[in-house]
Amino acid sequence: MDKGQGMQPGVDWSLRPLADMSAAEFDDWQALLEERSGMVVTEQRRTFLQTNLSSRMREVGAQDYASYYRQVTDGPRGAVEWSTLMDRLTVQETRFFRHPPSFAMLSAYMKQRVESRSATRPWSLWSVGCASGEETYSLAICAAEALTCTSGETHFGVIGTDISLSALNRSRDGLYVRRRLEQLDPDLRERYFQALADDRFRVVPSLAARVCFARLNVLELASAPMSDVDVIFCQNLLIYFRRWRRREILNRLAERLAPGGLLVIGAGEVVGWQHPELVPVADSQVLAFTRKCL
Repeated sequence: MDKGQGMQPGVDWSLRPLADMSAAEFDDWQALLEERSGMVVTEQRRTFLQTNLSSRMREVGAQDYASYYRQVTDGPRGAVEWSTLMDRLTVQETRFFRHPPSFAMLSAYMKQRVESRSATRPWSLWSVGCASGEETYSLAICAAEALTCTSGETHFGVIGTDISLSALNRSRDGLYVRRRLEQLDPDLRERYFQALADDRFRVVPSLAARVCFARLNVLELASAPMSDVDVIFCQNLLIYFRRWRRREILNRLAERLAPGGLLVIGAGEVVGWQHPELVPVADSQVLAFTRKCL
């Protein structure tokens, strides 16, 4: 098509670039996302929002941002579309053992506490905002390794929660490309993954059996069924929320820690937060707290 010509008849609408989002439309989408998910979309992430909205709008044939807004807020059918859209907006890049100092702390913590715990009480670990499951399986590997040297059989279970249904489905598959395992020690990869012919790796069944995944919106933590959890990891999630909301989320997580339990937060994601039942862990590389014992 020559420069200066209009769109020719018969050209697929899905190939046309969408118009820029107006200030009013951006405000509406910002408010909806924060109200429903707590996620804050700043002006700096406006392009990210517009790109992902545009992609989904083309798939469903929505002509403009306003009509798509009406679609995702229209009753039960809108709820299904909203869930699909959230998958696009929340799935983040992650890797196994993404922040090694956090897992080194977890390993030391479990080895130290294992002797003082009842052998009949299984360990429970929770990955909040688990995305595609790498952190959840990393917690399981770390727990399995830390408990290997204990006398007798020590049971543990790990749960990963996320708002994205597609991310949870990928997590349950337990299939990963080699790049996602770059920070994993070769011996651990050998023990806990099966190499497939297409240069992908699958979590071994014995480890996968220790892990489960569930959908959870962190704005609904008050009604979450988790309680007396030994270890909670909440990393690279709080950065998407306002400061007051971060503190609210952390307060809810603190309530779900078992006495002596460990809460690990992404370094720099919250400043000045305190909880009367939690004690900061002295570590220059990891932001973590333990719950006071009864």
